[in-house]
Parts: sequence; C-alpha cells; structure tokens
Amino acid sequence: MTTESSEINYKIGNERLVKVTEAASRKLASLLKEKEKPNGALRLAVIGGGCSGLQYTMDLVDGPAERDILVPTSNVRLVVDPKSALFVSGSVLDYSEDLQKGGFKVTNPNAVAHCSCGESFAV
Repeated sequence: MTTESSEINYKIGNERLVKVTEAASRKLASLLKEKEKPNGALRLAVIGGGCSGLQYTMDLVDGPAERDILVPTSNVRLVVDPKSALFVSGSVLDYSEDLQKGGFKVTNPNAVAHCSCGESFAV
C-alpha cells in the first residue's frame, strides 16, 4: 500500500535572492486580498523568449510548489523555482504606477543585455 504525503518540499530563501520593495509589497498585498488569496504568493519565473533570449513571468499562486524557494518578505510571499533562482539572484522587485512603464519591474544585476522594450534580458 502506498501512502502519499500532501506535504510540499520547498526551501526558505531570503532577500539576497530577491528583494521586494515596499511599493511592490503593498501592491502585491492588495492584489492577493482582491483575489481572495490572503496566504498566496507571487511566483517569479524566468522563461526562454523575447528579443534578448529570456523573460520574466509573474503569477499569483496559492503558495510554493515542490522544490520552490519561498522568500517571505514584509507582509507578502514570493516564490521562485530553483532554475529561475539562478537567473534572478540579487534582483530587486519593484512596482510603479507610471502610465507608460508601470507595473512590477525586476532590476537584475545578472542581466548583461536588455531589449529596447524592457521585456526581455540576457545573462
């Protein structure tokens, strides 16, 4: 007989992986409340694509998945998969209400090139 455990295996990270600014934290808390996910998190991932080769994706999730890294910060949680963590280590997640380039923005010290639209990067 096989017994499956519902416990998810994940690691706890800190702001050395990704630092979340106060503005991003406030906006994320507001979004999680609006979506009725008070214990949810923002998933930050890096995928192939865009003009420079890599791009960020962000989604609201219920919590960490298997092997994720959970970064508790201020009053919100951020989750990053191990592969994406290699690309975003040392990054800062900010939020701006700017009309032209507003929204969540990742400032990544590992990126050596960006496309002109700011949507993709290369390491």
